[in-house]
Formats: sequence, C-alpha cells, structure tokens
Amino acid sequence: MDPVSASIVIDRPREEVFDYLADIANHAEFTDHWMTEWRLTRVDSYGRGAGARFKAARKGERYAYGDMTFIEVERPFRIVAAGRGGKFNRNKTWTTWELSPSGNATRVEVTTETEPALVTDKIMEGVMLKRGWTKRRLGKALSRLQSILEENLDRGPRVTVGGL
Repeated sequence: MDPVSASIVIDRPREEVFDYLADIANHAEFTDHWMTEWRLTRVDSYGRGAGARFKAARKGERYAYGDMTFIEVERPFRIVAAGRGGKFNRNKTWTTWELSPSGNATRVEVTTETEPALVTDKIMEGVMLKRGWTKRRLGKALSRLQSILEENLDRGPRVTVGGL
C-alpha cells in the first residue's frame, strides 16, 4: 500500500509529545479502537528496539496480528517503526512519526505503508480498501493522542510484556 498520512497539532512541547510516543506501551492508549491485544516484545518499552505485537480489529481480516519495533528514534524529531503483518507475517510495514514545532505547539504527522510479499497480498489490500480505512483510523488515533496529552485524560492500564 502506498504511504498513508495524517497529521494534527497538539498543544504540548515537542519533547513531551516525543517522550510519550517513544514509549511503545503508550500506543495502545490511543490506537485501541483498531489495534487490540497489545503485548510488548521486551521489558524496556522506551526507545530504539522497543516493540509490540497487536491484533488489528478489522472486519473480515483473517490474518489480523501484526507487530512493530522502533528502528530509529531521533529525539525530538522522528520515530520510525518497522513491522510485519498479514498471512505468516510476510508483509512488511513501516510507520513514521515526525514531530515539528508549530508555534508553542507540536505538529505530529504519522505515515504508514506496507510492502505486500506476494501479488495476492497486494490484490487483497486493494479489494479490502485498506487505504481509506487506514487513513480514517490514523486520524482518529491522532485525535485521541491529542486528547490524552492536552486534557490529561485517564489513560488506563499500561501494556506489559505478558499483556496483563
């Protein structure tokens, strides 16, 4: 799938937004409307090498589990996560969060893309209209991220290695 992006301006300093995003255990709080059953892949959930496995809650998705690991963490500018998903985890995924100053606030742009391993995987992406679905989910996730950081909403329990 070609890159899909969404952005939002959050009324918080860039370093604070970055620190929140650089802890992968926090991602379940603002993406739980489409990613569930989060499990960390290691005890340390912050920074380069931190990773998680999750289930994409998508109607009709037969191979819903995926994972991502932070491969680049450039404070306070950018975080890049590489992952896999789909049947036998054969499809590669990349997600990039870019943070830039916007006055006293922070502009957060998230971009995600996939690289289907087989022609059949690419066809399934097209048939299931994943591009529009993903763009809507990213937009909602950013709105929820904004609410969490600006309004100090109750964040719920943190994700752990065992998922408890």
